[in-house]
Amino acid sequence: MIEADVVSEGQRLLARAAEENVPLRLLGGVAIKLRAPGELPAAFTRKYADLDFVTKKKSAGSAAELFRAEGYEPHVAFNALHGGERLLFFDEQHDRQVDVFVGSFQMSHKIPLDERLDVDPVSIPLGELLLTKLQIAQLNEKDVRDALALLQGHAVGDEDGDIVNAARIAALCAADWGLWRTITGNLDACFALAPGYDVPNRAEVEARLEELLNRIETEPKTRLWKLRAKIGERKRWYELPEEVAGGP
Repeated sequence: MIEADVVSEGQRLLARAAEENVPLRLLGGVAIKLRAPGELPAAFTRKYADLDFVTKKKSAGSAAELFRAEGYEPHVAFNALHGGERLLFFDEQHDRQVDVFVGSFQMSHKIPLDERLDVDPVSIPLGELLLTKLQIAQLNEKDVRDALALLQGHAVGDEDGDIVNAARIAALCAADWGLWRTITGNLDACFALAPGYDVPNRAEVEARLEELLNRIETEPKTRLWKLRAKIGERKRWYELPEEVAGGP
């Protein structure tokens, strides 16, 4: 039975996936809410419309079977065309869409996840969770709010767990100039917008943003990064993701 509350439904699907040994992890705003150490401050609370998951490449078929068994309608045409990277399902009763990314998260940029799904039983690792919010080339208010919420509740360090893994973020940015350009630009944007949110520890959030920026900048860059940096913004450095909506 699909839950009416989207957060409860995310938790239910995670439990069902664990019972069926399907590697499934949340991302998006629901993941940030569930990974928060307590209640999110009022400035960061919002309504969640849909659910976003990721599964391993080898488990795409099992994940598809799970969602069908749980009452979700597949987007047949989209899944046939893009099923190696992304699957779409619909909860028609509650007018909700479920995205299931396969092996990686790919919108404006590609964030590899296939080898990282065992880090936490609920969501993708916090470092990558932050990247999925900041990888969009044209940052929107919802993603700024979610990124600040994540940094409000979690320290920055060089490991996983309940810490935003700056080493992982820096390594990914050091290998991809386009990702580096988007992430650093959006971290700067978050820093500029942070004073507009009424939270008790804004200075701590701003310090974490600065720490991430410094960690990214000091990470040694790869040869491919340096070659792409010579081209710079003369060539578009991000993809324009396809928006998919409507029923199957």
